[in-house]
Amino acid sequence: MKKSRAAKSTPVVHHYKIKRRKPNRSIGGDIGVYFVVFLFSLLMVFPLVFSICQSFKPLDELFRFPPTIFPRNPTTDNYSDLFVIMSQLSWVPFSRYVFNTVFITVVGTFGHVIVASMAAYVLAKYKFPLGDAFFKLVVVALMFVGYVTSIPNFLVMSKLRIVDTYWALILPAFASPMGLFLMKQYMEGFPMAIIEAAKIDGASEWKIFMGLVMPNVRPAWLTISIFSIQGLWNNNASNVIYTESKKMLAYALQQLQLGGVVRAGPMAAVGVVMIIVPVLFFVFSQSQILETMATSGLKE
Repeated sequence: MKKSRAAKSTPVVHHYKIKRRKPNRSIGGDIGVYFVVFLFSLLMVFPLVFSICQSFKPLDELFRFPPTIFPRNPTTDNYSDLFVIMSQLSWVPFSRYVFNTVFITVVGTFGHVIVASMAAYVLAKYKFPLGDAFFKLVVVALMFVGYVTSIPNFLVMSKLRIVDTYWALILPAFASPMGLFLMKQYMEGFPMAIIEAAKIDGASEWKIFMGLVMPNVRPAWLTISIFSIQGLWNNNASNVIYTESKKMLAYALQQLQLGGVVRAGPMAAVGVVMIIVPVLFFVFSQSQILETMATSGLKE
């Protein structure tokens, strides 16, 4: 009897065989997917490659028909002619236009990231009266392009007496709604439990924001940085900047179009100069930017 009771009390262990599910795809399907992706990548990279090749073509190849993609006799004369013409046409050194553009782009982008991040942090992690209404107003502002808001912006800047100054471009860059929208959506995925734990440990609100939140939302502020850099770098600011020594690089380079066909070579070089900075920034931060656009992040 004792043996039977012991046998009954012994647990029975069942061994189940785990079946691994094979992915429902074939080698031919994978090849087809990669082929389609390759075709789309060629279509997207073609304008950049064509612009760079155009800048290295001599004048006779620029007007050859049918046009060719790659230059047969590559030359750097277009770039050297660009700097020579700009030094002769402008009343100020060419380096002054470069400085103005770099300064406004750096300061405007930095301020935009800080302002958008602070506002997004409050909207995403704290509840306060009219908070949802304010964010809905930001979403509505995304519908209006810069051409629609140019006149109201000019009237506001006139009242502030900052027309024909660097601030006429920097302050509007701070308040871009796109950055606030992306940062708020990304910060909503940041766990509130981590913030509460940091407060229990005695961290201040500013220390939590700068030392904890901002490093973890790096993909988001890199994404809004590329949008800000692209907008400021390519802005000619002809409607708010009148002094020649304060004008942007885009405005100075656009003056080459007045020369007609003779300046077709330098104009091809202008296209590369205007796109090279945003493209390089995107290349070095593309993984972070794609992570934000896929709306990924920390989840509770």
